Amino acid sequence: MQRQTYGGNVFRVLSALVAFSGNVGKPGAGFLYLNGPDRRGIDMDTVAMPELAHGETPSISHMDLAATLEQPELAKALVTWNSNPAASSPEQRRLRKALTRDDLFHVAVELFHTDTTSYADIVLPAASFLECNDLVLSYFDLTLSAQAKAVDPPGDALPNHEIFRRLAGAMRYEEPALFESEADLIERLLEQTPYAGSFSDLAAAGTVTLYDEPQIQFPDLSFPTESKRIQLANDAAVELGLPRAPSAHADERAQPGFLRIVSPASAWLMNSSYGNDSVIQKKLGAPSIILHPEDAAEYGISDGDPIVLVNDIGRLTLTVTVSEIAQPGMGIVYKGRWPGTTDADANINALVSGRKSDLAENTTVHSTEVRLERV
Repeated sequence: MQRQTYGGNVFRVLSALVAFSGNVGKPGAGFLYLNGPDRRGIDMDTVAMPELAHGETPSISHMDLAATLEQPELAKALVTWNSNPAASSPEQRRLRKALTRDDLFHVAVELFHTDTTSYADIVLPAASFLECNDLVLSYFDLTLSAQAKAVDPPGDALPNHEIFRRLAGAMRYEEPALFESEADLIERLLEQTPYAGSFSDLAAAGTVTLYDEPQIQFPDLSFPTESKRIQLANDAAVELGLPRAPSAHADERAQPGFLRIVSPASAWLMNSSYGNDSVIQKKLGAPSIILHPEDAAEYGISDGDPIVLVNDIGRLTLTVTVSEIAQPGMGIVYKGRWPGTTDADANINALVSGRKSDLAENTTVHSTEVRLERV
């Protein structure tokens, strides 16, 4: 819901509904969107260790990735791991062009050859989740699971953390925290949780529920604001360029001659993971756009027709699927396909701009608008 032009406003409105309806400070209620590590007692600074940084640690939004990589004075080197930005980031053609810079040193840590590794100077083989121990924290349940190593990594493949330990050693860093073993770090994290056992105990159990009773968010009705109260209207929002209070507003309908595109997750992919699997590719079928029957009739197109989606970012050829799953004036194009597995060598991100939402520099992928052109 937040991945649109006024996504920040949307969540401010939802929070207001929670407050106005009294769904605060009692079981089954609250503002929670996802459960993070902190809901289990884990302090992620234990892993990130910001105290090791020398000076600031600047970050950029994915919306700015293409523009940043275009500029040698801003980006001299790129390391990618657990990510496939050539498939999953906006302004796809611009980004891929930036990745071809001769003076950009790019190291990719990967299990497979992806659209991103195609641009890498060095590819380091990574271990899979079946080849190392780890902790798994569900977004939606307050559980704790063991990712238990089943086999050793093949060949030269290594877990990410071992790659970075070796990199730290090669760069002659000496801080002990950079060389902490996987086992020691896991046990330290477990000690922060309500779970009383060791990693071996957790591996034997698989998944454990950490609390016997529902956890209540803000049980004392004290909130992390200056006034300790819920601030439906506040000056901090104005300082960010937002209205003082949220408004019951949704994005406008697409401009005449355009369709709004939403690109939710496919049932067969997890973001871009598994996009190279031949069985999954058969399940996905041909790259398509789902249109409501009214829109198909207006454009004079039928099920199975090829169509080109066009905007000022790019072009994308897809096959039409007619279904009432889509609303009138809106097309659905599922995200996550690897560009290199398609005839167009592109996916929906070829049409997605780097425009940010009204809050938190978030993507506006679901506010993408396109024209339809006949092939």
